Amino acid sequence: MKRLLAILITVLLALAALAGCGGGQDDGAGAVSGPAGEPAPAGDATADDADAAASAEGAGQDEGAGLGEGGQEKGDGISMETATLLYQGHGSLRITTGEGKVIYIDPYAGEGYDKPADLILVTHAHSDHDQVKLIKNKNPDCVTITYKEALAGGQHQVFELGYATVEATEAGNNKNHDIRECVGFILTLDGGKAVYVSGDTSTTDQMATLAGRGLDYAFFCCDGVYNMDVDEASACAALVKAKHSIPYHMAPGELFSQERAEMFVAENRMIMAAGEEIALI
Repeated sequence: MKRLLAILITVLLALAALAGCGGGQDDGAGAVSGPAGEPAPAGDATADDADAAASAEGAGQDEGAGLGEGGQEKGDGISMETATLLYQGHGSLRITTGEGKVIYIDPYAGEGYDKPADLILVTHAHSDHDQVKLIKNKNPDCVTITYKEALAGGQHQVFELGYATVEATEAGNNKNHDIRECVGFILTLDGGKAVYVSGDTSTTDQMATLAGRGLDYAFFCCDGVYNMDVDEASACAALVKAKHSIPYHMAPGELFSQERAEMFVAENRMIMAAGEEIALI
């Protein structure tokens, strides 16, 4: 009898233990419970899930959010590249706009004619300014504007190209360059930067009016043989008051002259050697 009672007690204890283990264990072990011990509804975020989501969202934010390459601000989420200017030497320049449009001005000297052209500007007919043949590749919609188009009807013309506005300016005005057959150019790029290129010239009446334009960069010829010398070019820079005044076209037959460049005096003088490229910022 005692043995029977012991067996009965053991069975009862085992049944009690089984009853206690069944409650609170779901088929999905480890499921997070909602209110009143109910499993959390599918798709509801837990506190841990929210922390993880916030962490992932933060990781997806660039440190430079809102900035394009080169630190340029984006407009409506569009990254704007920085325009660049290459001084090829003598009177030759190449500008690459923020959109990637390529502009050649007075092709003749130096290197860097490999990029397909979108715009070619020629200030006058002298052979050290109009070697368009150096530009082997042109995009299908490439535009060439020479002094002839720029002076159509005897008026200095303005050309709206979308990626740039090109204004013809007075140039020449000396015994070697007829003001009726020569121009300079002001290029205002889509990003707002304005570049003045004097072309072959001496002082013109128009230069005094350019100070109000707030030009960013201005190139002044200063060879002193066929055009104004460095002293006159320095005086012109004082008239134009660009943020950066740059001497170019310094000596016949030379790409660049450091000596003459240093003789050019301007409050915001910038010296560019042949082959040097800058960001237009």
